[in-house]
Amino acid sequence: MNELRRTLQKRIKDKKAVVGVVGLGYVGLPLVKAFLKKGFAVIGFDIDRRKVEMLNQGKSYIKHITAAELRPFLSTKRFAATTEFARLTDVDAVLICVPTPLNDHRNPDLSFVLNTTETIARHLRKGQLVVLESTTYPGTTDEEMLPILERGGLKAGRDFFLAFSPERENPGDPVYTAENTPKVVGGLTKDCLALADTLYSQVVVKTVPVSSTRAAESTKLLENIFRCVNIALVNELKMIFDRMGIDVWEVILAASSKPFGFMPFYPGPGLGGHCIPIDPFYLTWKAREVDYSTKFIELAGEINTAMPYYVINKTLEALAKKGKSFKGSKILVLGIAYKKDIDDQRESPALKIISLLQKKGAKVEYNDPYVPESSGHREYPGMSLKSVPLTAKRLRQADAVIIATDHTSYDYGWIVKNAKLVVDTRNAVKTGSKNVIKA
Repeated sequence: MNELRRTLQKRIKDKKAVVGVVGLGYVGLPLVKAFLKKGFAVIGFDIDRRKVEMLNQGKSYIKHITAAELRPFLSTKRFAATTEFARLTDVDAVLICVPTPLNDHRNPDLSFVLNTTETIARHLRKGQLVVLESTTYPGTTDEEMLPILERGGLKAGRDFFLAFSPERENPGDPVYTAENTPKVVGGLTKDCLALADTLYSQVVVKTVPVSSTRAAESTKLLENIFRCVNIALVNELKMIFDRMGIDVWEVILAASSKPFGFMPFYPGPGLGGHCIPIDPFYLTWKAREVDYSTKFIELAGEINTAMPYYVINKTLEALAKKGKSFKGSKILVLGIAYKKDIDDQRESPALKIISLLQKKGAKVEYNDPYVPESSGHREYPGMSLKSVPLTAKRLRQADAVIIATDHTSYDYGWIVKNAKLVVDTRNAVKTGSKNVIKA
């Protein structure tokens, strides 16, 4: 056994290893909490000085990670956040949790991963474990990261260790957390796998070792493509059944009674979040290298991307029946987070809906109890809105109220009672009403 591996493995098992987490967002911060709870010392790295200052003051900027959970670790000196990446030399394991978005041409944007890798390479020392958690295409770890990390003369699998373990964070999920969700792990070599497996085994309920980093990278893509394709299917069925006068929600509920061979998925106004709308296109791009056209994945993407337009058309039809157009109409959008009961706006279909409404001349406001303001989006640079109070007067004044996110705190009966027109994209309103249309 490699002596460096033996030494690091013992440090991990003895909880003496220092864990570094790069990227303190919706993936990185829960991971920080998981390692802290199991007795490890953790250093969090981020380029956002505001985040770092808040964390070091015992404050949290993510709803489901409370300040009360972080403060005890600050007082015991087991946690610190920093923008000083030279401190990477102080950690034994570096876990990379940075964004992997798409660029303007819908191709993978690995700039965050590669820039982070360059930074790590400048501070890499013998005996360290480097793990990428960001979702990406097969080959990123061994084709893109490995050459950068070995540039200084250290050899992966001998002098340092490299692995991939895809994040499975589900923001707002009260049941499945970083600790009780199984973790897939793939290493560049057997020693790399053994160390990554040992590290995660200390904090998660179960690890699932696979044969390579590429297998681990592909596993995450399969998980997200599975959801993307099935959501696209029910979104298409929603549009078909709508023309036939059939309630797709009733159909899904009935089909769900089958105890085998069926898993319910639910339609909506489009896809949101950091994974499902983006990750399938990482495989689509990579598949071109082997001369394969991913028709199924691309079709699913087209259907899901079209859903905000479907919502707009349904709203326009409903307004037209009342003798109104979008131009000059007051539209209130309820919920701007990408799913209920969280504060995450990334890729939210509500943003696209608002953008389309504004382009058509509507006067748009939004309310979201979890998102006080919405601005700084790369896709919508001109959007700058603040959540307005949800009052009976504002509901009555709106020409249409669009339920884009079905937060549980909303009183839908009260909303329907006070609104002239409700466009329900989430089946939030369960009882029939003349002023409610499903979209």
